[in-house]
Amino acid sequence: MLKRLAGCVRQYKGASLLSPLFVVLEVIMEVIIPLLMAKLIDDGIDGANQAAILKTGGILAVCCILSLLFGILAGHFAAKASAGFAKNIRHDLFHTVQGFSFFNIDRFSASSLVTRLTTDVTNLQNAYQMIVRVALRSPAMLIFSLAMAIRISPKLSIIFLIAIPILGAFVFFLMSSVHPIFERVFRTYDKLNNVVQENVHGVRVVKAFVREDHEISKFAKISQKIYADFCKAEGRLSFSMPGMQVAVYSCMLLLSWFGARIIVGSGGSDLTTGELMSLMTYALQILGALMMLSMIFVMVVISRASAERIVEVLDEQSDLTNPEHPVLKVADGSVDFSHVSFSYSKRMDKCCLKDIDLHIPSGMTVGILGGTGSSKSSLVQLIPRLYDTTAGTVKVGGVDVKDYDLDTLRNAVAMVLQKNVLFSGTIKENLRWGNEQATDAELQEACRLANADEFIATFPKGYDTYLEQGGANVSGGQKQRLCIARALLKKPKILILDDSTSAVDTKTDSGIRAALKTYLPETTKFIIAQRISSLQDSDLILVLDGGVINGMGTHEELLQTNAIYQEIYEEQTKKGGVTE
Repeated sequence: MLKRLAGCVRQYKGASLLSPLFVVLEVIMEVIIPLLMAKLIDDGIDGANQAAILKTGGILAVCCILSLLFGILAGHFAAKASAGFAKNIRHDLFHTVQGFSFFNIDRFSASSLVTRLTTDVTNLQNAYQMIVRVALRSPAMLIFSLAMAIRISPKLSIIFLIAIPILGAFVFFLMSSVHPIFERVFRTYDKLNNVVQENVHGVRVVKAFVREDHEISKFAKISQKIYADFCKAEGRLSFSMPGMQVAVYSCMLLLSWFGARIIVGSGGSDLTTGELMSLMTYALQILGALMMLSMIFVMVVISRASAERIVEVLDEQSDLTNPEHPVLKVADGSVDFSHVSFSYSKRMDKCCLKDIDLHIPSGMTVGILGGTGSSKSSLVQLIPRLYDTTAGTVKVGGVDVKDYDLDTLRNAVAMVLQKNVLFSGTIKENLRWGNEQATDAELQEACRLANADEFIATFPKGYDTYLEQGGANVSGGQKQRLCIARALLKKPKILILDDSTSAVDTKTDSGIRAALKTYLPETTKFIIAQRISSLQDSDLILVLDGGVINGMGTHEELLQTNAIYQEIYEEQTKKGGVTE
């Protein structure tokens, strides 16, 4: 894990090394200062030597200034290194997530990935800053101060040698007891994030069903759980400060007691007043270093859980990869399913598609009909290789989709999904997702074919109209037509419309289908719909039921041979949903 995270330091290695260097120099200055203070008291004040006071005082002032300067530089480089480290982690995480297949994303969940990119990275940034600055400062201060204390009085230094291991054991026990709690807290954070996302995305449904109290209660329960765990962890950690203070004051009392006895007993020959004062200062430095180490341990404990979650994402390998020698050209839009079975869990006993054998020539329009859960969307998602088959093969243009370069394959397939997604930005910017180089004339032509030009013309800024995140300021039908226009700009060899005209009226639906037939005659079109009127002109209609093809043929053939198709047709005819 440490090796994986160390790779994220990259261009900030210099700052990560300079910060500890200046920290060591700062510590050296701070360790020298008590010695100079002892000399100032013994030679200058007690000896009534003005020259010694001025000389030692001057050196003391220089050391203080240098200590301040080294501290500022150490802080500057520590901040630069930690912020850069966090930036690289965020970049690597986001880059890794972009390469995930749908299976990988399903495994982590969107809310968990958001938490890892935000809260977990911030925890790691804080820990890294502590490591490059304080993690070296505390041991250095501990070692140097202890060495100076032993140099001054080996007898009194025994007090430190007894206190340090006792405190170390106390801190280790404390940290090991709170780590599992923090692990649990961050898992709960994922759930909290998920509740917030669901509530924000479904705010209209929440208000329509007057479920605000339910959502507040759900949020409060998870928030309370985080609160309880944090209180439990922080409650245990709160013992660290009293424990340290007990150690500090005990050492000070012991030093004062035994130090005074030595000074009086030896007449100042074994220990001077100035040396006793410097020992007091070293005691504060040694135990202060231990206190800082305990803070580092707290941060490391918190960040360890975050680090494990981040590395889990960074080490995740996409199950969709390019072959060693990928095919870089799609010949045509023909699609062949050869005994295809598919399971989201990759288990053959839980397949949602079973033994699909289908051969679609290029340029054909294929309608797909079936009830909810019949795996219509799962079937078409195998064509651009959003998922891999569990058994069998899918071929596009006569080539197994696993042999294609992923970008090449997906550039040849345009999909308009059930959930229409628009991004914050202008209509033009959203449309150019289909073709970055599209001219304004091409944008307008695509929108005309998708029956989107009419409502765009009513906007004061036309194609420069700003769309809110998710297209919140346009209707469902308008979003669908913009998404269809965006797909048409790709001029794909295969076009997949996954129930993408469900929010438009039958006249507009008919107009879109007629335009597609004229504008993309050589493109293979897959149209998933609930309305038979959206499919009846298709060259081939598939009826899916329980993940298997229950029937296939033209509209007229299925009316004669397929019971499910007949039932849907009769039901929609009664409601006036189908026109001959």
